[in-house]
Amino acid sequence: MSRDLTPETMPEKSFERLANYRLNLRRQGIERRLALPGDECNLLSATICDLLHSNFPQLAEMRVGFCWPVKNEPDLRPLMIDWINSGKTGFSALLPVVVAANAALAFRAWTPGSRLIADRYGIPTPAEGEFLRPQALLLPVNAFDAAGYRIGYGGGFFDRTLAALKPAPLSIGVGFELARVDSIHPEAHDVRLDAMVSEAGVFWHSPV
Repeated sequence: MSRDLTPETMPEKSFERLANYRLNLRRQGIERRLALPGDECNLLSATICDLLHSNFPQLAEMRVGFCWPVKNEPDLRPLMIDWINSGKTGFSALLPVVVAANAALAFRAWTPGSRLIADRYGIPTPAEGEFLRPQALLLPVNAFDAAGYRIGYGGGFFDRTLAALKPAPLSIGVGFELARVDSIHPEAHDVRLDAMVSEAGVFWHSPV
């Protein structure tokens, strides 16, 4: 199915089938992740952190956006704390801030001592601080494919954010292999990741 297909150009039934397919991918990915025992989830998260640390050393000197883990997503906080404690010039760990429903995300610096509040989705976010522009983004996935496309939660926040940030940040998906699918059937608004990291390794994606 062509990624040029949009709601305006697709036959109505084809668009409905695609929307249902992607909705099912999201639902199945979340269900599979929630079924992981806590110890296994922690182990897989630690493996992903190790792979990020060893394969992306440049991140230790960059402003890196990441997400507070929800619904058994990979927990990247130990890696962020390691990079904070390394004291390298230029590093900041950033958490997203939802400023409006249909807008790109903003980002504020996070440390273990940051005061957090729950955003409109109940996810912790820094309560104060200036907005900073990320140089790299570590993006959770509910589904991902070998072409470098991901399915998130359906709000489009990260697609809008990646499209808005200039210069474009290094975009790295982070997720478990249980979320891998043959294709998410990307649409015109979907932005290809630069790389994907799972417990199986690092997978780079060539530009279109």
